[in-house]
Amino acid sequence: MRYRVPLASPMSQSVSDSQSLPRPVRIAGTGSYVPEHVMTNHDLEKMVETSDEWITTRTGIRERRIAKEGEFTSHIASEAARKALEMAGITGSDVDLLIVATITPDTLTPATACYVQQHIGATHAVAFDISAACSGFLYAMEIARHAIGAGVYQNALIIGAEKLSAFVNWKDRNTCVLFGDGAGAAVLTPSTNGCGRILSTTLGTDGSQVELLNIPGGGSACPASPCGAPEQSATLAMQGREVFKHAVNAMRAAANRAVELAGLSITEIDLLIPHQANLRIIDAILERIDLDREKVFINLDKYGNTSAAAVAIALDEANRKGLIQPGNYVLLVAFGAGLTWAGAVVEW
Repeated sequence: MRYRVPLASPMSQSVSDSQSLPRPVRIAGTGSYVPEHVMTNHDLEKMVETSDEWITTRTGIRERRIAKEGEFTSHIASEAARKALEMAGITGSDVDLLIVATITPDTLTPATACYVQQHIGATHAVAFDISAACSGFLYAMEIARHAIGAGVYQNALIIGAEKLSAFVNWKDRNTCVLFGDGAGAAVLTPSTNGCGRILSTTLGTDGSQVELLNIPGGGSACPASPCGAPEQSATLAMQGREVFKHAVNAMRAAANRAVELAGLSITEIDLLIPHQANLRIIDAILERIDLDREKVFINLDKYGNTSAAAVAIALDEANRKGLIQPGNYVLLVAFGAGLTWAGAVVEW
């Protein structure tokens, strides 16, 4: 039995560009971390009725990372954070805003960001979580960009981190093959001397579609307790075909809007980093925005869908591989449960 919360809300959207802020904001450092344990499609063949060929042809995923026992979302997030801080040349004590985007927090309260603050020594930071599923990292980027751009904060650390393996129904072959664990992070600071900037962001939400992708149990509507939610109600549930359709349309619109707000054309984009959920979704988006495949960074074959961490991990990998050079225009786009979507254009 699945529990549901009746909800119908109008679709909403927020947009902004670099001209609306007193000072520009840049990405000063990136970092990522994935657990050591690799779970391949062949491993899943032993757990559910599926095959490597079935998974690969339908999703593009070949393996995913699974956190070990005692390794929580805050641990994964903190490892990615340390790498981003190191690249940015600052320490935890220099951070004054810390945002963790996650749907798999260590605890319902306090926020996972509070644990991360403790782990990395960000003693001066205001720390909190946001929940926007796979769009969470870009939602965090928008919040931090405005806070720094308005002069409220100097150094922000944003993290997308998930331990989805703790919320997967390992008996459901339609969903358990899709998800993995990991974290990605970025340090945002004021941009000086033309050292790059975040040019635009666009965010959107359609709460009328909450039932397409959710974890129905575990909250106040269906508490996780011995007398409350059945075990499977606290796992990910998804209506795959409907999610696919909405994901393609929303990310296409977000990509086009972010590029427009940045004052660019799609042909000027040097690299697209889309949400890493399904290769077919990415291919469908490319057809609709008319962008060459060689301009797209894809790593979902190694990690699967890591929700809020996906775009952040991919951004760090592309950065460390030298695929992003100063002056390049990078387009980030994501879609997730809520339904939520987001796009951003960054001048590196």
